[in-house]
Amino acid sequence: MDFLLYGAYGYTGQLIAEMAVTQGLRPLLSGRSEEKLRSLAERLSLPYEAIDLSETAKLEAALAKVPVVLHSAGPFAHTFHPMVEACLRTQTHYLDITGEMAVFEAIARMDKVAKEAGVMLLPGAGFDVVPTDSMAAFLSEQLPNATHLELAFHGNAGLSHGTAKTAIENLDTGGMIRENGQLKRVPTAHKVREIVFSDKPRSAVAIPWGDVATAWYTTQIPNIVVYVAQAPKSIRIMKLSRYLSPILGLGPVQKFLKRQIEKRPAGPSADKRAKSQTIIWGEARQVDQKTIQARLITPEGYTLTAQASLALVQKVRAGGAKPGFQTPAGAYGYHWLLELAGVGEFQIV
Repeated sequence: MDFLLYGAYGYTGQLIAEMAVTQGLRPLLSGRSEEKLRSLAERLSLPYEAIDLSETAKLEAALAKVPVVLHSAGPFAHTFHPMVEACLRTQTHYLDITGEMAVFEAIARMDKVAKEAGVMLLPGAGFDVVPTDSMAAFLSEQLPNATHLELAFHGNAGLSHGTAKTAIENLDTGGMIRENGQLKRVPTAHKVREIVFSDKPRSAVAIPWGDVATAWYTTQIPNIVVYVAQAPKSIRIMKLSRYLSPILGLGPVQKFLKRQIEKRPAGPSADKRAKSQTIIWGEARQVDQKTIQARLITPEGYTLTAQASLALVQKVRAGGAKPGFQTPAGAYGYHWLLELAGVGEFQIV
């Protein structure tokens, strides 16, 4: 078996499993539900093992069969720790598709022990944060002495249940930026700017995206803000949520909101994904105000997640794993991203 895919029957996990088969890969499918795994495994003619992350011996036995795990079961704040610890004990390289800032920072603190074990820990192997991390690396190369980095993206394909639930769990935490090398809490939607993603300016609002953590490790640029394009009405609602954050974090409210998510489709349809794309934008600035901007077009987020995570699996299988905590562009640069189907070239604005 080529790798362990944990969380295989989730929305994104299924996309990864299906694409892996088309690439001639044979993952070992895993997750908690025997029934859901069996259905997927029979459809794709793949092996499977039902494992709860609390079943340490069973998890380690499965990891011992493969060189790398691709962890796709979120919210990752609840799942990354037992998987990473098992990988360190079995010397199995670790990839995941998280975009959760707290997870990036927690795994970064495991850098020393991972190096001692000879294990690579690379979270953010999907849309969070591969294309934006690559943009950060590209801009840093173009403007080596940059002190400020702003990143943004625009796409409208929709969210999966897992992504939406992760967002709900963070409704009461506010925003986050990096200032002078340190993470700093800020109010939700604390900053709005107009960004020309392609044909016209769009309103974009600052969000606590994973690159606020990872772009620092990739580029060492000390001041980082990340934005997403949003309609003005949505931005107003985000600002209003500042006053509701104590309520939004309550257990009963969280459970209610998550139940509403379950009533929606599991994620964007195949047709919606095929017709959608994402535009990545970035700006780097030096102390003397010298500035550079660039754009990059990619497939929509879930398609890119499957493509990028499997490309990173292949790099690990080929012997390209770098022990310790890594970011995608920090480990492999940004050029490999441009080889994926549907990804354009960096365009300096």
